[in-house]
Amino acid sequence: MLSKKIFDMNFKEALNSELKQRKMTISELSAKTKIPKATLYKITSGERDPRFSTVKKIINVIEPKRDRFIAIIATRFLLEHLENNEIEIDGRKYKIKEYYVNSFEEAVICAISAEKKGASGIICAPLIASVFEKIVDIPVATMKPKEDVIEKAVVDVVKKI
Repeated sequence: MLSKKIFDMNFKEALNSELKQRKMTISELSAKTKIPKATLYKITSGERDPRFSTVKKIINVIEPKRDRFIAIIATRFLLEHLENNEIEIDGRKYKIKEYYVNSFEEAVICAISAEKKGASGIICAPLIASVFEKIVDIPVATMKPKEDVIEKAVVDVVKKI
């Protein structure tokens, strides 16, 4: 992602890398951003540092904004009680997308997929959160069972003993 690369390398290198990866020409980028070709050539040659407004235009074309969403990765029985598919925090709305999984491998695949699809963050079980934090570049939070859930599980186990 261009927005992440520009913090790891200089803008010129990051932009050239992204254009090459996407097989996009300066002319195509110019047409989509409405930035003059001459300006883009100067930026990609390192002759000129871009203004912030120019960087924003380039990133908005290369990485168009998607609907913000939070991915919740869990088993079906945990997610079937989820009532809201959207939440508003500090005036910003976030969709909630559920990813049902039955194995650790499925959970890892869903985490990578959610990030690629533009998730703003991931919520998952504490057991796999530390793994997700190593493989994705978005925030990961854990969900913890409430006391009544634990008590119900203890009752279920006792009934089976």
